[in-house]
Amino acid sequence: MDMQTPISERAGGQAPPDLWRELRELLRLASPIVLSELGWMTMSVVDLAMVGKLGPAAIGAVGLGNAIYYGPSLFGIGLLLGLDTVVSQAWGRRDFDECHKWLAQGVYMALAATLPVMLLTLAGAALFTNHGVNAQVSGLTQQYAEFLNYGTLPLLVYGAFRRYLQGVGQVRPISFALVSANLVNWALNWVLIYGHLGFPAMGVRGSAISTCFARLYMAAVLVYAAWAHEQGRGHSLFRHWPGMDVARLRRLCALGLPAGTQVVLEVAGFGAATVMAAHLDPISLATHEIVLNCAAYTYMVPLGISAAAAVAVGHAVGAGDRARAGRAGYMAIGLGAGFMAMMACLFLLFPRTILSIWTSNEQVFALGTHILLLVAGFQIFDGIQSVTTGALRGMGETRFPMWMNLGAYWVFGLPVGGVLCFALGWRLTGLWTGLTAALISLAVVLLLRWRRDLRRSMQVESEV
Repeated sequence: MDMQTPISERAGGQAPPDLWRELRELLRLASPIVLSELGWMTMSVVDLAMVGKLGPAAIGAVGLGNAIYYGPSLFGIGLLLGLDTVVSQAWGRRDFDECHKWLAQGVYMALAATLPVMLLTLAGAALFTNHGVNAQVSGLTQQYAEFLNYGTLPLLVYGAFRRYLQGVGQVRPISFALVSANLVNWALNWVLIYGHLGFPAMGVRGSAISTCFARLYMAAVLVYAAWAHEQGRGHSLFRHWPGMDVARLRRLCALGLPAGTQVVLEVAGFGAATVMAAHLDPISLATHEIVLNCAAYTYMVPLGISAAAAVAVGHAVGAGDRARAGRAGYMAIGLGAGFMAMMACLFLLFPRTILSIWTSNEQVFALGTHILLLVAGFQIFDGIQSVTTGALRGMGETRFPMWMNLGAYWVFGLPVGGVLCFALGWRLTGLWTGLTAALISLAVVLLLRWRRDLRRSMQVESEV
């Protein structure tokens, strides 16, 4: 991928060649990251599908366990999102040693966040499974979350090296790690869930253990990729490993803490919806989990484009080209919205075919087909809000998305969904109506903020 030379200023008013080149560069950057995100989500889909034969309670337990775990763990990963800004902007300035220094601080932050994340997961498992949740689902969920927790350290180390590699334009190792990790996870699921090759049948615990080993594998692959990249420029990754730098850690926290909080607010919003669905019947919970996986799977594409937008915008900002930063952001937003429009059509046209990937239960088919109509309704808005968040992060803006996620999900969407679900008797339909309203409002507000911040930054640049 030729990302080494910033795009030269346009001459003679020949904008189209520059625009096409910028679009191709964005696609080269985004495609492997999108594949990585799909690989990441596929791991959860495989877990859910492979425990599906154990019954609705197992499906609900894996879904609820993931909802409990991913809130704390994604906060830890979110703390590292500041690396997108600092590494990509340093790379745009051609300061490669600075990129290496930021990687080291990201690893220190990952190590520091591991124990708090694990403790929060244990507390969440105890809190959210002991009040009103089906007893069978509750017991299986606690087992699943307990074993999943052991994969926290490799998950966060993987997160630090991933943000670094993305920032320096080395995205292919990330997609390789995720795709191949799915093979590791699938094989271990087959062995541990059902008890093949002489191993005992562990059920949902086996699924969690296989995920932990897959994460360890992913971390190892990316550490090697970073080492190889540094060797390629004549610099030893570990021989010149920087020590802890308090000033840099503060900078990462200033960027990563709001970004991490924003991730938690969003993921925990859907996690809270899962906890609310767990207070309905097992069919509703199983339907919720399957539909949530459908929505989350399509979301992986704009999430990958969002990461590419953060890097592309950061590269342009680091190079001092705000106009190119704006073009990269808008192109990425258009790509995300366009893809999600196609996914909305699939949900509308083939709901039963999609649901059959996870289940053959007729009750789940009936309810799931109805809920997928709502999911189709917010697809475009989900793509816009995700990619716009990444574009803002590339400019160094992480606080505003955090506050908007707080308002959209926790002040507006979840309360509305709760009232519709329980007070008005809409049940699962009401819950997803609230989530749909939250995503639509969030997309509109973030897009307006991106437009405003870009205009202001370009005015400042023109005055300098």
